[in-house]
Amino acid sequence: MIKMTFLMFLLLISLCLFPQFFLANCSSPLAPALYVFGDSIVDSGNNNLLNTFAKVNYKPYGIDFPAGPTGRFTNGNTFADFLAQYLGLPLVPPYLGLSKAQKSKTISGINYASGTAGILQESGKYTGTNLDLQKQIEFFQETVNHYLPKNFRSKKELQQYLSKSIFVVEIGNNDYLANYLQPEFSNTSHLYSPAQFSGIVLKKLKKGLQDLYKLGARKFVVFNIAAIGCTPAELHRRNLTSGCAEDVNQLVSFYNKGLPNMLQELSDTLNGSTFVLGDLYGLTYDLNQNPYKYGFNSRSPCCVIETGTPRCQEDVQPCVNRTSHVFWDTVHPSQQANLLIATSCFIGTTRCTPINILKLTHKH
Repeated sequence: MIKMTFLMFLLLISLCLFPQFFLANCSSPLAPALYVFGDSIVDSGNNNLLNTFAKVNYKPYGIDFPAGPTGRFTNGNTFADFLAQYLGLPLVPPYLGLSKAQKSKTISGINYASGTAGILQESGKYTGTNLDLQKQIEFFQETVNHYLPKNFRSKKELQQYLSKSIFVVEIGNNDYLANYLQPEFSNTSHLYSPAQFSGIVLKKLKKGLQDLYKLGARKFVVFNIAAIGCTPAELHRRNLTSGCAEDVNQLVSFYNKGLPNMLQELSDTLNGSTFVLGDLYGLTYDLNQNPYKYGFNSRSPCCVIETGTPRCQEDVQPCVNRTSHVFWDTVHPSQQANLLIATSCFIGTTRCTPINILKLTHKH
């Protein structure tokens, strides 16, 4: 915990001491709101209220989170939580956890992410209900049409607010982990080649991003698919004790290679939009290959895993030194790894391109 706190302290002190460099003002947020779309890596509790096996509202999840277990698939903060803090915003609440009255008053952002969700509607559904990308966008549309207008004097004022807000989209992992790589539940791997499948998923994502733009979004941070072949779950499935399941990483490479071109097309055609590409794959791959470089010394899960699932056993004490583990369970990053993802994208120069999130906040 000391390492995490110190890193955050350094960043926040830098933001405050050198406003002429960061163009930041510590007395006000760097963006009016943060809207989050995605899967379990950034879910802040939506799945708690869905009929699904993919729930983590029990200990030891949340062991390092002030409120305890909240439905976050890690021991503490997600990287979206850290981004909210870096932006000077409160943590973004889960949409399904808000009453209508709360939705009407919430203008600092909402989280629509859902564990097991994918870009395709069918992804992850064999574990129960989830909010696929289209459903998440429908909920955002409800936010824009019914709840946000109560806080603004005019439609123009609302549009200005949305145009300055940050939209994080971290999704696509489950279109492989909980769809293409699950032939017992889905026939997509029989119907489509890896290249064909990636094209279908990218086309669906493109439509979703266009829909968000139509609703007022202008500043996007879109993450590619992580190095899912390096997760303990995939290593265990293939009886590997080291390295990564490179056949799985090769599979998602079709999607990851196509994503930058698709985002560039959108940037060229959607007037006033800015698309930042988050290289979740590059960071998570390097993190797994060279954990010591980042201050980690273990790639094994921190918690004791429930047999037959990727999740932690309920009420079983996890590892003591949680800042040394890349993974919390067999799929999800630890809080310390989430901090690295957020910091790399917020002020770094290589993981979020062509600009980082801090520079994105200054775009007009």
